[in-house]
Amino acid sequence: MSVVYVASCKLPTALGEFTMHGFEDPDTRKEHVALVLGDIQAVDSILCRVHSECLTGDSLFSMRCDCGSQLNVAMERVAKEGAGIILYLRQEGRGIGLINKIRAYALQDTGADTVEANERLGFDADLRDYTMCKNMFLHFQISRVRLMTNNLGKVKALEKLGIEIVERIPLETGENDHNARYLATKAGKLGHLFGKKGKLGN
Repeated sequence: MSVVYVASCKLPTALGEFTMHGFEDPDTRKEHVALVLGDIQAVDSILCRVHSECLTGDSLFSMRCDCGSQLNVAMERVAKEGAGIILYLRQEGRGIGLINKIRAYALQDTGADTVEANERLGFDADLRDYTMCKNMFLHFQISRVRLMTNNLGKVKALEKLGIEIVERIPLETGENDHNARYLATKAGKLGHLFGKKGKLGN
């Protein structure tokens, strides 16, 4: 999946003024953005979050996942550090799309976990593709990052693209009674790391 840079604009937020850079896949017309704060070229290994879109968590404040909280904390950490980048990828529901995500949630309402729900709909547990990140990082001349994630699969995917993960920074936030099983499934079936065990490289 190849993306090309399209345009940039200022994005003032409560945390500070980011610059939003738009990218587009010319084949699928799918759009992705990068939020940048500070002089990221001046930092040897920039603080980074690669975040997949989650309308329900990021925008509708859902407590079924930890996505919205992770995005907020990532932006807060970038703002506190004074420099960083967040790649916001348009691949809702670990790649199955919004409507199928609603279908998966309906199955979870009847007892399935997040992996079982995707599989009952005929999908793999995680269909996300991170290859678009390569051109996005190349655009900013970034090759070394300190990545905010609990997902070792994401670390490995970026490393395959030639991105050096200097440090994996755990992003453990947003746990509540509504998403406890979801988080347990991410740890047990998707290999996400939580707690002291996950703090590799720290």
